[in-house]
Amino acid sequence: MTTPGFHASAPEAALDALFLPFSDGLLQLPADGNVLFLRARDGLRLREVAQRTWLCEQGFRPFADALVRSGYKVGEADTEARFKLVLVLPPRQRDEARAWFAKAARHAEGGGVVVACVPNAEGAKSAQADLAALLGGVSHLSKHKCRVFWGTSNTSRDEALLDAWLDLDRPCANTAGYISRPGLFAWDRVDTASALLAEHLPEDLHGRVADFGAGYGYLATQIVARCPHVTALDLYEAEARALEPARLNLERALREHPRELAFELYWYDVTQGVERRYDAVVCNPPFHQGRADLPDLGRAFITQAAHALLPHGRLWLVANRHLPYEATLATHFEHVRNVATQDGFKVIEGVRI
Repeated sequence: MTTPGFHASAPEAALDALFLPFSDGLLQLPADGNVLFLRARDGLRLREVAQRTWLCEQGFRPFADALVRSGYKVGEADTEARFKLVLVLPPRQRDEARAWFAKAARHAEGGGVVVACVPNAEGAKSAQADLAALLGGVSHLSKHKCRVFWGTSNTSRDEALLDAWLDLDRPCANTAGYISRPGLFAWDRVDTASALLAEHLPEDLHGRVADFGAGYGYLATQIVARCPHVTALDLYEAEARALEPARLNLERALREHPRELAFELYWYDVTQGVERRYDAVVCNPPFHQGRADLPDLGRAFITQAAHALLPHGRLWLVANRHLPYEATLATHFEHVRNVATQDGFKVIEGVRI
């Protein structure tokens, strides 16, 4: 089943273009299936081409689940593992993309081929230039408004650049002093909406609390700082790369505000529902994928938050002011109030029926 609001399969144009060098006879797929697919996405073209022995790495839980449902092996390659072919669908954020290129080049070390594909509208030429700088040159083709480019990871690659780009993915402090990494939501700052929600968190939140879509953990740290009666805190986040920064930020918050508070982090898609029940849920739900607004995604967060709450439990939510969440809130909560409206955002409290 497709996750509400998420596009669980990759745009077929990107997958078609990724495999163009193979269908044109310019490259050969390894007969032994020694292939690593970074940021892999399920789709018709993948199912036509890929062997089940391929290792697919995907850190976004809904997309990883889609690959598993299609029968693919999903996991993270050992650091020392080497592959004859490494495929990658780079992200839009350039520093994150460079880190993925470096990882691909490392796993293809010794003459393996790295193949990447980027839509033209998402910086394809710049991405191609980056991979060429790393590997010492690439070939390319264009189709379906995408650019596919490839090169060999051998002695001509730039080792200093590879090391520098691998470091781009290491968790480090952003401009606000929180541990983050490129490509996470609002990775280099504190998101305005989250800051507004934190400002209005009530001191009387208590018991077990969940943060749905925790990101690098900003809201969780604010719960620690502002809500002394919270005794347990669960962070749910679909992007695996966010979990380590979130843990580091939460541990620091507990050192700065020491008290007994148990916490857990879950790599999880909350739109599928959670098993535990909570006295409160706090969230700044995502409402888009890429450039497209997907209000159903936010509605799914609200619905599952309601299901996760104990009787009289409370939801504290921040959202863009224009998003039509009121009907969903009215369906699931006995009392709904608009706590604040500022800078294009609204903070809402809902009390469970």
